[in-house]
Amino acid sequence: MAQAKRKPKTRRSEQARRKAIGAMLAGCPVHELRAKLRDAGLRPTRQRVALGWLLFAKGDRHLTAERLYEEAQSSRVPIALATIYNSLHQFTEAGLLREFSIDGAKTYFDTNVSHHHHFLIEKSNTLIDIPQVQVDAANLPLPPAGTKIASVDVVVRLQELD
Repeated sequence: MAQAKRKPKTRRSEQARRKAIGAMLAGCPVHELRAKLRDAGLRPTRQRVALGWLLFAKGDRHLTAERLYEEAQSSRVPIALATIYNSLHQFTEAGLLREFSIDGAKTYFDTNVSHHHHFLIEKSNTLIDIPQVQVDAANLPLPPAGTKIASVDVVVRLQELD
C-alpha cells in the first residue's frame, strides 16, 4: 500500500498552526506569560517563566532580589540568587519591571511599570504606590545647563504612629 505524500509545511501553515494554538490557550496564565516575555524580546526559558510567575501572578508588588529568592525557595523553584539578579535586570531592561534604590542601600523591583511614586514605611521597609496624579511636580527647579530632567521619583517616608 502506497503512502500518501505529505505536503511540506509552509511558513504560512506554520503561522496558522501557531495562531490556532494561541487561540486555544488564550486565558492560560503561563501561555500569556510566555507571550509577554517574547513580546519584550526575552526567550521564555524555564527559569524566566518560573520567576515571571512568582513576580507577576500576585499583581503589582515591590520586591528585592533576596525576597524573590526566598519565594522561589519556598515554591521549590531551584534557582541561584545570581540568576535571579540577572533575570531581574533583564526584565528591567526589557521594560517589564522598574528598578529603584532607596538611599542607595536597598534595590527594589516594581512590577507596576506605569509612572508613579511611593510611600515608604520606614520601620518595615514597605512600599506603597502613589498614583502620579496625586503628586504635583509642576514647580521643579530648572536643571543645570546641558542637562534635562529624565524623570522624577518621589518617595514619601512614613513613620508608624505608636
